[in-house]
Amino acid sequence: MAYNGGPMTEAMYYVLLALMRPNHGYQLMNAITDVSNGRLTMGPGTLYGVLSRMQKDGLISLAQDDGRRKTYQITKDGEQALRIEYRRLKALIYDSRLLEEGDENV
Repeated sequence: MAYNGGPMTEAMYYVLLALMRPNHGYQLMNAITDVSNGRLTMGPGTLYGVLSRMQKDGLISLAQDDGRRKTYQITKDGEQALRIEYRRLKALIYDSRLLEEGDENV
């Protein structure tokens, strides 16, 4: 089943962002915390569930599996999905400009 292009979960977004450089599980957990500026910490159970789903959706692939650790990388489809989600999030922020203008109708 391919990714349908709908809004991503926060976990998916940060996994893809962290996989702009290939990583294995433990490194990936740290990278997610780093790229989210500490806002998101992901435990192994959550991480491997997300990785499994994203691999099935073709957003990530195995770069290496030495039997002890698996190194994941973002695919072209994954990078495209990440960029689409980035543009969607930017549009949400742009649309919120009314809050900054102090519009009392918001």
